[in-house]
Amino acid sequence: MIKPSNFTPIATCTVINSIITGERMTAYIATLLSPFELSIQQFNVLRILRGQKGEPTNLSTIQERMIHKMSNTTRLVDKLLQKELVTRNICTENRRKIEIYITQKGISLLAEVSPLVVEGERQMTSMLSDTELQQLNAILYKLNGAT
Repeated sequence: MIKPSNFTPIATCTVINSIITGERMTAYIATLLSPFELSIQQFNVLRILRGQKGEPTNLSTIQERMIHKMSNTTRLVDKLLQKELVTRNICTENRRKIEIYITQKGISLLAEVSPLVVEGERQMTSMLSDTELQQLNAILYKLNGAT
């Protein structure tokens, strides 16, 4: 972490420290997912599909909801297909539309992995109080342009 100085403006420190923190958090979550042979992006896709509650979705909707917007969604879904964690079907009403579903195997894997990720998130933020977490989230929303 870097501290503001006469040579490093506070805005620069804030951006650099945010990047460092994000990278550390990402690396930690990746370590938790590694034994399950899941990337963070694959985990994200599975959570998006679980959130559909049995309804299909398509690649563009998954891409819109992804945390990592630069991810190759088609490649991610293909890897999840190989692992039998999702299925991909052609829509019966519109043959140009591809419908993607999470499988029971995918749901079961999420049920096993999600508590570990939640605990990891708790550990990473354990030095902050609930009030500080709320303040931090408000600041992050503001930085991201959300209201």
